[in-house]
Amino acid sequence: MLDISKAANFLSQSRKTESSMLSPSASVSLKSPDRGRRFEVSGSIGRKRLSSSISASIPAGKRIYSTSPTKKTISPTLLNRVHRRVIVSDYGKPIYRANSCAAMLAALEGCIKGSKSLYQTGILQRDISVGNLMMNEDPANRSWPAFLIDLDLAIRIQREGSSGARGKTGTRAFMAIGVLLGEKHSAMHDYESFFWVLFWISIHYDKPQKSGRVVPMFEKWNYVDMEELAKLKLGTVSDEGIFLETLNQHVTSYYEPLRPWINRLRRVVFPNGRLRRQEDESLASKMMAILAEAQRDPDVLANPTALDISGLIS
Repeated sequence: MLDISKAANFLSQSRKTESSMLSPSASVSLKSPDRGRRFEVSGSIGRKRLSSSISASIPAGKRIYSTSPTKKTISPTLLNRVHRRVIVSDYGKPIYRANSCAAMLAALEGCIKGSKSLYQTGILQRDISVGNLMMNEDPANRSWPAFLIDLDLAIRIQREGSSGARGKTGTRAFMAIGVLLGEKHSAMHDYESFFWVLFWISIHYDKPQKSGRVVPMFEKWNYVDMEELAKLKLGTVSDEGIFLETLNQHVTSYYEPLRPWINRLRRVVFPNGRLRRQEDESLASKMMAILAEAQRDPDVLANPTALDISGLIS
């Protein structure tokens, strides 16, 4: 308990005598006019007032400051309070909202580069999806043209304990086939997810202003058993003829120029239509090279372009 007799604002002896006319055990019953609750103001030193007694006026010189054995003593002097406001705004948009095919490809290339950079620093993102790949087309602020968000499921590659994530991680439609089958998550799986993002965008989105459509053949990817989903995905990419026919039937007219480039990515991600069984440190670079070449394709460039961000990805 703080010794108030040593405080600078300690009352004079005469006032202290007057204030002590109330015996230590005596109390005054007051009644709250608005709620009808009763409370007490006690003369016993050190007893805390009830929260409802806040309307009972006590001179500042008679208020008691208690100390905690575990907390640093705080000066009873009140500091001026400062009112602050933080103003924030949205930054960027999902890559499927890109103003052109070329801009979307440039953003996808930048996101793959970001994923590779994370991996080189020892981090796996583990949730590559259409909602987590962002781009910036603001002409007034051309910084960060493409970036990854939502690292809630990210882990450090070298870690001592469990990551805390339950089971297989990722967004079902974009999860790598190996992850669906129970393989330990690796950088190769994240790079494969980028392929599935491009595949999904080309089938479900038609122009930036439109919302994604529902395609019954692929809607089941969101709820079927993971092992069944792995088989569906593998059946989609294992045979080139079947894959090209799938693209011809389902890719929207807006993304039609991307069909040959999506197939070229398939060949790199799934060599000979099979899953990769070994790590390939050059996979990300190979994918980025294909995307960079696609951005120069005259058919891709024929689509309206509001802002070209390809030169910002370096």
